Amino acid sequence: TWHLKKIPQIVRERTFSLDSPKFEAKTKLELNSVCGIECQRKLPVPSLSDLKNLLSYETVFENGTRTLTEVNVLGAVLDPAANTTTRRPLRKKRQIYGTDSRFSIYDKKFMTNFPFNTAVKISTGCSGILVSPKHVLTAAHCLHNGKDYVKGSKRLRVGLMKTKSRGNGRKRKGAKRNGLPSFQWTRVKSTHIPKGWFKGVSGDIALDYDYAVLELKRPHKRKYMELGISPTIKMMPGSMIHFSGFDNDRSGQLVYRFCSISDESNDLFYQYCDAEPGSTGSGIYLRLKEPNKKKWKRKIIAVYSGHQWVDINGEQQDYNVAVRITPLKYAQICFWIHGNDGNCTQG
Repeated sequence: TWHLKKIPQIVRERTFSLDSPKFEAKTKLELNSVCGIECQRKLPVPSLSDLKNLLSYETVFENGTRTLTEVNVLGAVLDPAANTTTRRPLRKKRQIYGTDSRFSIYDKKFMTNFPFNTAVKISTGCSGILVSPKHVLTAAHCLHNGKDYVKGSKRLRVGLMKTKSRGNGRKRKGAKRNGLPSFQWTRVKSTHIPKGWFKGVSGDIALDYDYAVLELKRPHKRKYMELGISPTIKMMPGSMIHFSGFDNDRSGQLVYRFCSISDESNDLFYQYCDAEPGSTGSGIYLRLKEPNKKKWKRKIIAVYSGHQWVDINGEQQDYNVAVRITPLKYAQICFWIHGNDGNCTQG
């Protein structure tokens, strides 16, 4: 069952104008030397002033202007056991291993219906998920490498799967065959990235803050997926998660997968999902019962950060990693979507 939780408040304090970004970074769908689960075990629990710094955020607008918004955090519970993990994962190559367990969704009926139609393509090569009529959740590193915004993020666009072809059902010249999705591309009006993602704030890139929200220039009329607070592995049916994205090795196809999570920290899931670059930024979801109802509901509980290389005892190990939606991140993403914290008191 989804459990209601009281959410900390993220309150806007001040907004400053910054210089326009250079937009010169290269898009990297795999990251090197990030602070992973073992590295996190050694980190102190963030203080309230740390949280205020990490959850402050940059906004980039379509005309290239940029602002920094400082926030205050009210009602946060600082957990001294935050960085402990449940069990040690087996060290394996995680990207694809053994039998490839991914499903390509070909059937237009499935592809254009919930939950698959909430998956979107980001023009920098990643995936994302619709979280409101105007907002998309994705991974921060699809837009920013920790120092600068990536080249393609200056004129960022989001591709929504088309439900119908124009005309009277006849195939247009050049229309894609084999049931592959075609996209309706929409410009992005603004982008929010938490300051915790930037190098210099966290010292090194911390995957904990690898998430971003894009505001679309025009609203869509599709069903979107609501946010949920990420439960612990024990509270998930079969500890299974689900996500769909546009993997690079299956060009133009929507790829769905489900798998179990092997390890967790307060902010990250380490899992065995088969995935390739391109699915990075997908919304990971669960299906749980609504409180006091017989209905089941899917909600996004994490963002797929992708296949990452992590320093462990001086050696590079590889993982598939997802960033959990904690109460604090729920508060921040909800605040970005609604522009105030009034709609974000319960999650």
